[in-house]
Amino acid sequence: MIKCPSSNIDVYRILGIDPGTNYMGYGVLEVEDGILSVALVGVLDIHLYKDPYEKLKKIHQRVEELVRDYEPREVAIESPFFGKNVQSMLKLGRAQGVAIAAAISFGCPVAEYAPLRVKQAIAGFGMASKEQIREIVVRTLHLNDVPKRLDATDSLAIALCHYYETTSVISKALGNEKVKGLGGERKALHGSKSWEQFLKENPDREIKNNRKTETRLISVKV
Repeated sequence: MIKCPSSNIDVYRILGIDPGTNYMGYGVLEVEDGILSVALVGVLDIHLYKDPYEKLKKIHQRVEELVRDYEPREVAIESPFFGKNVQSMLKLGRAQGVAIAAAISFGCPVAEYAPLRVKQAIAGFGMASKEQIREIVVRTLHLNDVPKRLDATDSLAIALCHYYETTSVISKALGNEKVKGLGGERKALHGSKSWEQFLKENPDREIKNNRKTETRLISVKV
């Protein structure tokens, strides 16, 4: 059985998945020498299947194919969100679970990101629309052929969010900790303990204000 490649290679891929009960967006982000490119982006169309278990089977098969063909080092997937329609939430949770199961069956590490976290990472604010996310993703990754469905660009946004999270200075200072499970995502970088640890390990990032006793941080661009 093919396993995800080891972390000591120079080129690695991140598989981003935007699971759904009718359409599943997927995108493979390739990173080489700090340069980002898109190896693949597409959508699995399962809206015509009436049997819900057949849909889950198709999702599992497609994720397996993607892992075999592209051997991503990591898989990033959108985590469950809470809505008013309980039945829709349960169906979406099944789709997400099947995609995760397919990835971990190959030994691929899986990271979950809430929709709000993805929007914050890509657009800088959590209320960004899917259309705004698409425009930013297209510009950032220099896509010539813009996917028609937003599910496709959402998958790239999830992969891009994972890249930002795992390469940021603060994430490295905190050891890339993350929370697994329902709604799992990386721990919020709020609270005195996190900032104190960051400052302790990165003293060059601290600036003292001569007029006041406050301490502020240099903004770090990823």
